[in-house]
Amino acid sequence: MTNKRTLSIIKPDATERNINGAVLKMIEEGGLRVIAQKRAHLSREEGAEFYAVHAERPFFDELIDYISSAPITVQVLEGDDAIERYREIMGSTNPADAEPHTIRASYAVDILRNTVHGSDSEENAHQEISFFFNEDEIIG
Repeated sequence: MTNKRTLSIIKPDATERNINGAVLKMIEEGGLRVIAQKRAHLSREEGAEFYAVHAERPFFDELIDYISSAPITVQVLEGDDAIERYREIMGSTNPADAEPHTIRASYAVDILRNTVHGSDSEENAHQEISFFFNEDEIIG
């Protein structure tokens, strides 16, 4: 195992329901450590830039409306195989398919309002972390 970093977003549905602490508890109990954290409220333009990889998908506009609808909590997580570990903790994108006791099985509203986002590769983790954080904001 290797110590890695990944980005976590606690999405608008979770911040609106005031369940950041519950989500964070699952992350920390899953063996990951928060080394940077802040709240943000993305504009539609920022949301579109962040999710540009999905620009051609039919759900893109709905995704951008959602991610810019309310504040989010962004975090840099660190730990052994952090990307894979966080994806296990999150559960399947569709909460109906998520394993029990994962974040999405426990808290997601539906496939769009699925409570959290996590990087899916080292390359994307690096890009996504640098979208939200400067190196001096990450205190490991």
